[in-house]
Amino acid sequence: MVKASLLVMAILTVLIAMGLRWREGRAPQVAARNRLDLLARGKKGLDRWVTAAALAAVFTLLVAGGLHWLRVWIG
Repeated sequence: MVKASLLVMAILTVLIAMGLRWREGRAPQVAARNRLDLLARGKKGLDRWVTAAALAAVFTLLVAGGLHWLRVWIG
């Protein structure tokens, strides 16, 4: 179960990061500030990946916890 949770978290992190990048590209205020220096672009990318990892961890905990409690209540 631990390996499955880690795999799900890794896949969700990549998918959420892709979604966040797509969303940032469509926002008009972000498109105007598209020319950032190297450090600012790195920080922006790191913030995106940390946010994606946090959201994936919360989602995985909720799903795994929900499945656990379903098993407790049913079984």
